[in-house]
Amino acid sequence: MRSFLFVSDLDYTLIGNDEALKRLNEELEHHRQVNGTKIVYATGRSLTLYRDLAAEKFLLEPDALIASVGTEIYFNSNYETPDLEWSTQLLTGWNRNLVVQIAAKFPELIPQQASEQRPFKVSYLLKEEAAKEVLPELRYLLEKENINFNLIFSGSKDLDILPLSADKGLAVKYLQDKWKINPTQTVVCGDSGNDIALFNVGEERGIIVGNARSELIQWYRENKTSYRYLARSFYADGVLEGLHYFNFI
Repeated sequence: MRSFLFVSDLDYTLIGNDEALKRLNEELEHHRQVNGTKIVYATGRSLTLYRDLAAEKFLLEPDALIASVGTEIYFNSNYETPDLEWSTQLLTGWNRNLVVQIAAKFPELIPQQASEQRPFKVSYLLKEEAAKEVLPELRYLLEKENINFNLIFSGSKDLDILPLSADKGLAVKYLQDKWKINPTQTVVCGDSGNDIALFNVGEERGIIVGNARSELIQWYRENKTSYRYLARSFYADGVLEGLHYFNFI
């Protein structure tokens, strides 16, 4: 067995079945100790909410943490400061204050809690029925101001506005370059719309867990390839199923 880069979302992907997570952790830690596999979490959570989850659930210490929908990268257990090189790449064309001013024009956008508002991420709650009207208008106003941005609407309620050069998939590419890991030796796992970037960046082996949200399953069906797999099992069991399917374990 060769080493590989394991990248996974947390909520409703790894997290959801504690017994399954324990089995997966045992497999991954053994593979890391024996083969040098790298373990990365790619989450929409801020560092604050990641720490809350890590205190509640048994998570392996990752080799890197991609937080806040790909806008921050932390290495090992040093969570004091995001990786400066990655943060610097996100500056071009980003104007956070102007994004906030424009978003304030839409009463349908309800700001998420303070911990989820980050230097390169502005986050709101938005009802699905309102999104069809709000998102095109918001996009138009942001483009009019020449802001380089990325809108990610997931889970039928969460809206993240990020720099154009920031998402989970691009953060994975950054780690691949830093660690010199081939896309074919990378596996990415997710369950919702903000994970599409993980699956859409290249030929990384993709595992979509069986409990995935409808927006991701629809995207998978419209973009089928031999290197993406829709598991039958849920949560960490689905991840294990996919790892066996791709012969990583």
